[in-house]
Amino acid sequence: MEDNAIMETFYISHGAPTLAIDDSLPVRHFLEHWREKIFSKKPNSILVISGHWETDEPTVNSVQRCDTIYDFNGFPEPLYQYPAPGAPDLAKRVKELLKESGFKTVHKDKKRGLDHGTWVPLMLMYPEADIPVCQLSVQTHGDGTYHYNMGRALAPLKEEGVLIIGSGTATHNLRSLQYGNDGTVAPWAVEFDKWLEEALLSGRYDDVNHYEKKAPYAKIAHPRPDHLYPLHVAMGAAGDNAKAELIHHSWSDGTLSYASYKFTATSS
Repeated sequence: MEDNAIMETFYISHGAPTLAIDDSLPVRHFLEHWREKIFSKKPNSILVISGHWETDEPTVNSVQRCDTIYDFNGFPEPLYQYPAPGAPDLAKRVKELLKESGFKTVHKDKKRGLDHGTWVPLMLMYPEADIPVCQLSVQTHGDGTYHYNMGRALAPLKEEGVLIIGSGTATHNLRSLQYGNDGTVAPWAVEFDKWLEEALLSGRYDDVNHYEKKAPYAKIAHPRPDHLYPLHVAMGAAGDNAKAELIHHSWSDGTLSYASYKFTATSS
C-alpha cells in the first residue's frame, strides 16, 4: 500500500447553508475539529459527491480553480469564498474508473464550481482551501445499488491519496422542518435515523441500498433520494467488508439529522 493511501471514506450531513455562519450548530464544531479529532492526514485531493448536483448521467467538474456557487434562496448570502484549486487530473481519473466499471457515458463539466454541499463543509474542515477538489454528480433516476456500484468503481482512488466524501443529510424533508422548535424531534425522523444507524453499524449495506423498502418512513425522511445517494457512493467506495462508525450525531429544526459516518476498509 502506498504511503499516501487512505483507508476511509466519509458521509457528512451538511444541513442548511447557514452551517457556514451559525455557530450554535453542533455539527459546525464537529467539522471545525475535523483534522484534530476525525481525520488528521492531509489528502492529495478530495472528491465530493454532493446531493446538490443532479444530472442524467455521471458528471465530474474539471476546472483549474473552483468558483463558489451560492445555490440557495431564502438564506443570507455569506461573505465567503472557497477558492480551492480544481482537480482536473482527478476528474479524468474518475471518468476512467467509472467507464471501466460499466458506466457507459461520463461527462466532464469544465465550468461548474462547488455547490454548498461541498464548499460549506470544506470551509470548516479545510479552511486554507489548498487541497484540489473535484465534484461528482448523483443520478436520481438511479437507485441505491447504482450509487453503491459507482462508489465501488471509485475505490482505487483511495490508494492514490484521494479523500472520498459523500455530502448529503441523513434525513431531508424540507417541508417538515420546524424552525425554532423546542428541541423535540419528530418520531418518524427518529425511527428512520435509528434504522439507518443500526443498518450501517451492523454492516447491512444491502438493506441500505434498498432503504425505500426496508427502512421505516423512508419516503417521509427522503421524499427525494438526492441527499442519501452520496451515502451509497461513500459506502461502496469503502469496500464490501468496510466497517461503519457514527462520528457525529445532532438534530436541528425538529426533523433534520446531522448523522455522519466513517467507513473504514478491512482486509477480510
